[in-house]
Amino acid sequence: MKAVEERVSDRRLLNMLRMLLSVGVMKEGLVRREVTGTPQGAPVSALLANVYLHQLDRAWCGGAGAGVLVRFCDDLVVLCRSRREAERALEVLTAILADLGLEPKAAKTRIVHLVEGGEGLDFLGFHHRWVRSESPWFRHVQFLARWPSRRAMQHVRDRIRELTGRDRLLVPIEVVVAEVNSVLRGWAGFFRYGNSARHFVTIRWYALGRLARFVAKKHQRRPAFGRWMVGVVSGNQLGLVDLSGIVIAPRPNKPWREKAERRR
Repeated sequence: MKAVEERVSDRRLLNMLRMLLSVGVMKEGLVRREVTGTPQGAPVSALLANVYLHQLDRAWCGGAGAGVLVRFCDDLVVLCRSRREAERALEVLTAILADLGLEPKAAKTRIVHLVEGGEGLDFLGFHHRWVRSESPWFRHVQFLARWPSRRAMQHVRDRIRELTGRDRLLVPIEVVVAEVNSVLRGWAGFFRYGNSARHFVTIRWYALGRLARFVAKKHQRRPAFGRWMVGVVSGNQLGLVDLSGIVIAPRPNKPWREKAERRR
């Protein structure tokens, strides 16, 4: 907080930040207040990151850095035209952060060359990779595709598994489905802007499988009973939200954001 106070002159803003830091966060019904730093997941974390790293943005815009800096809170990526420029950008970034008493996290810092068949990079939950069009009519087209990262996929699986766990067998099935739908809608609402159709199918099938197992365990029957109840008897798969047709995929060399606005 002391480092932030040196960069904020508005006393009202400082008082607000102090208040937000003292509020704490609720986890599993209990309020936790950190002694140092900010609680993970607290809204004030993003605000403090932007206040503290504003100096980095200004230095980069002022011409100190190489390439294009894209930053969201404490996650950032620098877009460069060559490896030499990328190495220079990393040197400058490290120097600027050092002046702020910070350093890039070694495990997450690397230089990636985006080429067809090469590796990709994860940023803000998406995996970005340079690919070639699969259409036989547009095989000559290459573009940067994006879809949910492995970590993002595992996160939503873990949440669905938690909601359909054995310890919740006394919870009404309609309540469980409503909670799973809420998770799927929120997750899909973020990842629908990308090349995510296949991943949405994977996650929905996973959710259906978990619901089938939940129904079977609830009635103390075999897994086949759960699949039969969900897929045949219910008629609408227990009301599980349908994720098909909601993905807005960017088109190569065309403004996909405008396309998204037209479809709303």
